[in-house]
Amino acid sequence: MRALFLGVMLALASPALAVQPDEVLPDPVMEERARDISAGLRCLVCRNESIDESNATLARDLRLLVRERLVAGDSDEEVVSFIVDRYGEYVLLRPTLTGSNIVLWLAPALLLVLGAGLAAVYVRRRAQSPAPTEAALSAEEEARLKDLLRD
Repeated sequence: MRALFLGVMLALASPALAVQPDEVLPDPVMEERARDISAGLRCLVCRNESIDESNATLARDLRLLVRERLVAGDSDEEVVSFIVDRYGEYVLLRPTLTGSNIVLWLAPALLLVLGAGLAAVYVRRRAQSPAPTEAALSAEEEARLKDLLRD
């Protein structure tokens, strides 16, 4: 009984159920194109799911829009371009490597190189600095130390 309940819950939570039967295009080739495009577009409500996996109303509207554009004769690139023009580049699950995104993609590597360089300079300077020398205690300091140790 427990296994049956778990199976039903997993089936209900399955991303395959996000696309409703009334959304599916009659042409299997065009439906496959729509699924490929939808898999690369972010749900703006869920943020970490594609519109193909999301049950949000906005995701459904975007899936319908993708299918509408495909039926109108747009190429895959034109459909994605239309969605990006309307909602911004954030809608892409895999952002492009152009414009200001280059800074976002390269910043972690640049910071790592900068940090390694600063660490190397610090270690080199520390190795080159003279070692501290121990100065002998004066007679007065030795007498005071002996007094402290006796107590």
